Amino acid sequence: MKLLIPILCMTLVVTHPNAQTSSGSDEQLKSLAIATQAIRDAFAKGDAALVAELHAPNIEKYFGGSNVILGRTALQKGLADWFKKVTVEFIENKIESTVFAGQTAIQTSIFSMKVSPRDGSNPVINKGRAMVVFVRDKTSPTGWLSLREMTQEAPDKK
Repeated sequence: MKLLIPILCMTLVVTHPNAQTSSGSDEQLKSLAIATQAIRDAFAKGDAALVAELHAPNIEKYFGGSNVILGRTALQKGLADWFKKVTVEFIENKIESTVFAGQTAIQTSIFSMKVSPRDGSNPVINKGRAMVVFVRDKTSPTGWLSLREMTQEAPDKK
């Protein structure tokens, strides 16, 4: 018994980081899943205008260091230029945590995307962790807009 309690506590500590946590209702989770899938689908189509439309006009995206995108116009221009050179396919999107607070959702996920140069050179797999703040918005095709995003290198799988 003395050994059972520490083992149980350790199991809870070790398994929690890999479990998805959520504070939302089934409806909230479903609607947000539709919105995030729409973003990934727009990337796969190379549709910079649609990707931008799924983000707030004052979107802020932080990709580390000085790699920051401010505003929907800058996002659309950067993606349009990028999509001329590559195709993008999300091959993993593992939700770690989703928290709802009123009309706002904050979601963290582990993602992998395959970026294939149009010139035929070898594709690259980019892996990362993202934290995205979404807000409900009637102007969005999905009812949600991405308002803020931060990404970092994905943790190693062990």
